[in-house]
Amino acid sequence: MGILNSLRNLLTSGRQLKQLKAAGLQIGQNVHIGPMSFLDPSCCWLISIGDNSTLAPRVTILAHDASTRRHIGFTKVGRVTIGKNVFVGAGAIILPGVSIGDNAIIGAGSVVTKDVPPAVVVAGTPAVVVMQLEQLLEKHKAKMKDAPRYLAADWPISDGISDEKKRQMIAELTGRNGYIE
Repeated sequence: MGILNSLRNLLTSGRQLKQLKAAGLQIGQNVHIGPMSFLDPSCCWLISIGDNSTLAPRVTILAHDASTRRHIGFTKVGRVTIGKNVFVGAGAIILPGVSIGDNAIIGAGSVVTKDVPPAVVVAGTPAVVVMQLEQLLEKHKAKMKDAPRYLAADWPISDGISDEKKRQMIAELTGRNGYIE
């Protein structure tokens, strides 16, 4: 129980993520886990995340639910499987026993209580399918025709952006959204 006790309140970055992996968490290649995400340290060996998946900031993945422990003496546990190329939006919560199919998108703030099929977009509390992935992509491709677009070479957000570029983006995005590479 020593490693589990030491992991209970840790954020999943750097050293803490290495500890979760040592305890059995399965993570594929090229996975991004946003800051302040919580991957259940009590049962992390029940969690697997597929290649090229992204967890935005503050995602919570639970592999156990202790709500019944005082009443029936047992805690519910279940595997959580996240497929390949999955995007989980900021603040989403994934509950025990859930599988998320490849290429799915989970909307920000969603609570995922049931399995998610591949290549769909789910959102809400509880999360429900709102559209097929292809529908979402076509919708955004159409919007991009008239929206501001920013190429990474000209808009180096991760490397710092000039005050002039910030002002320009603010002006161009007032009342509408744009797209950045």
